[in-house]
Amino acid sequence: MDVRNRDFSVTALIQMIDRLSGEHGEDLCVLYLDCSSDVLIRRFSETRRRHPLSPADSAAAGVEAELDLLQPIRARADTLIDTSELNVHQLKGELQQWFSGAESGELALSVQSFSYKRGLPRGIDMVFDCRFLRNPYWEPHLRAFDGRATQVAEFVANDPRHAAFFDRILELMHLLLPAYAEEGKSHLSVALGCTGGQHRSVALAEALGKALAQDGRQVSIRHRELERRTGQNEMEKRTA
Repeated sequence: MDVRNRDFSVTALIQMIDRLSGEHGEDLCVLYLDCSSDVLIRRFSETRRRHPLSPADSAAAGVEAELDLLQPIRARADTLIDTSELNVHQLKGELQQWFSGAESGELALSVQSFSYKRGLPRGIDMVFDCRFLRNPYWEPHLRAFDGRATQVAEFVANDPRHAAFFDRILELMHLLLPAYAEEGKSHLSVALGCTGGQHRSVALAEALGKALAQDGRQVSIRHRELERRTGQNEMEKRTA
């Protein structure tokens, strides 16, 4: 379905859904992938594409028109997934969780870092606070790097409290993952946060993701604040 088509009709689509699920007795599920308007506007701004429903106006006007147009379908949806803060791997995990079931395969893991200044990520199952560890930000020679850099990761790992903290998280994962899989859960999201989301949480997320992957787990790693910073830098380059 494409809302840009001249013959697209919300009423006709809803009638078709009702007809298939009613008269024909189909086991039909309507999935709606939602997204906040501010994120949609930002995506259009970053790509410099005009919104198809508002080619001569702002992206905000096009997004508003599209959301208004699709509201009846959104209300009719059986399953709604907010994709505002999901990457492709997390979206895949969400879809597997809703539609695949435990028999489809192993438990997929998403490990991500974040900044407490910007709030908790959405849809997280477990959160660990890394702010008690020594902060590389206060070291002038480390400040410009992030937690993926070897020297930053080593600085974080050399904190006397790091080893016990990390080992207990990993031990908890080993305890819980088989139990979650037995309960039919197909995706688990784990977040590690620090003050700025640049150093400690990034280093811990990288280490945890790699450790779980070495155990044979399907793991995706995301760094929310680094992605945000990269997006801003790309935007600045395009507008320069």
